[in-house]
Amino acid sequence: MSFNDINFIFLFLPVFLLIYYGLPSFCRNIVLLLGSIAFLLVGGYKNPIILILPIAEIILAYLLALGMEAKRKLALPLLVVYLLGAFGVLLGFKYAGLFTGKSIILPGGISFYTFQLTGYMMDVYRQKMPPEKSLLNFSAGMLMFPKFLSGPIVPWKSLKPQLESRTLTAKKFDNGLRTFIIGLALKTLVADRIGGLWSQLGAIGYSSISTPLAWLGIMAYSLQLFFDFYGYSVMAIGIGRMLGFELPENFLFPYASKSMSDFWRRWHVTLGAWFRDYVYIPLGGSRNGKKALVFNLFVVWVMTGVWHGSTLNFLIWSMFIFGLIVAEKLSGGRFPGKNPVLTRIYMIFAIMISWMFFAITDLKDIGVYLGRLFPITGKFSGAFEGDFVFYLKQYGIYIAIGIAICLPWTKKVWLRLRSTPIFTVMLFILFWLSIYCLSGGMNDPFMYFSF
Repeated sequence: MSFNDINFIFLFLPVFLLIYYGLPSFCRNIVLLLGSIAFLLVGGYKNPIILILPIAEIILAYLLALGMEAKRKLALPLLVVYLLGAFGVLLGFKYAGLFTGKSIILPGGISFYTFQLTGYMMDVYRQKMPPEKSLLNFSAGMLMFPKFLSGPIVPWKSLKPQLESRTLTAKKFDNGLRTFIIGLALKTLVADRIGGLWSQLGAIGYSSISTPLAWLGIMAYSLQLFFDFYGYSVMAIGIGRMLGFELPENFLFPYASKSMSDFWRRWHVTLGAWFRDYVYIPLGGSRNGKKALVFNLFVVWVMTGVWHGSTLNFLIWSMFIFGLIVAEKLSGGRFPGKNPVLTRIYMIFAIMISWMFFAITDLKDIGVYLGRLFPITGKFSGAFEGDFVFYLKQYGIYIAIGIAICLPWTKKVWLRLRSTPIFTVMLFILFWLSIYCLSGGMNDPFMYFSF
């Protein structure tokens, strides 16, 4: 089950909220835990590993963290036991298919709860915080269904106080509901509509599209990926607010970035923060000279590529980004420069090319698509003359809307109008348009569920 599921919107969430609000406050973490278990079971009853695995890892982390506090001499061995176990399972599921030739279904949320539990274990090991004593609170926080499947990755130190004490108000609920509807519309009315273009190009065959259509296609994919994941994150924040939690923002208008370094501070913020806090800084960050800086960035981006998938395209994607970030950091500010027009142009092309490596798993197809983007002959060959115009007429309005929403001014408008009657009417319309699309089967699974 996912947030863009009719059964979730009209059955699971209302029933859960009635119980959550109807019982005394001391029962809410129990309701949250049981509701999260039910959420996972409804969507994965045919694959019980989706629930057994996280519960086992949560109990293991809980016990090992208590052991770290009780026996400080054993803290490092206990941490190593957890890391070997957790990442062994994660990499096993991600890469088993590569060696066995069989299709392995990745348990939902495994990457995100593994990272969150690892951050918790690392913080306890470093004595930045004591281990959690309440297994109920720990389990409820780690299994919390709004963030379980695709994040955001919430540090335990910020989640713990909210589990111990939170208030439910009509204002929070109203804000959360409005936020959820915005996220639903971003996913259903923007991401899923734009996504049709990229799917059609795959069906046509990349060798049969013109250069303008190739660029339009990768632009569409870039927007689809963003609004798919952004929509999920916004819905997660909205549900969290309805439950009294404040989950962190995961996207800070990344397509308005002026450099690749800036982009990756704005895109999937909580994942970037995790790599910074638990990989990059422990390795030494930028403190030990340029060679160490390059090496540390290399490790981070190899791990990022490996985390996203087992095919070589993800490693090419991560190395492409690594190369641009290193060039930016070693240039002393000369690259990509300070001219706002040139930096925007650079980022538009850099982002789209990077997502092309991300989207296409077959290396041969990557070569074909690069040939479409940069035709050596200078000729535009397509499946039929005017293919670009044909698809622009179909998808141009959705792409234009997507580009407009990517600009930071949209948040200012949202903050100014979100409580006004006219915006309430707009949200009502957006909600039912989204439901219409969902009821007609015009929706796609969240793209990041596969990671």
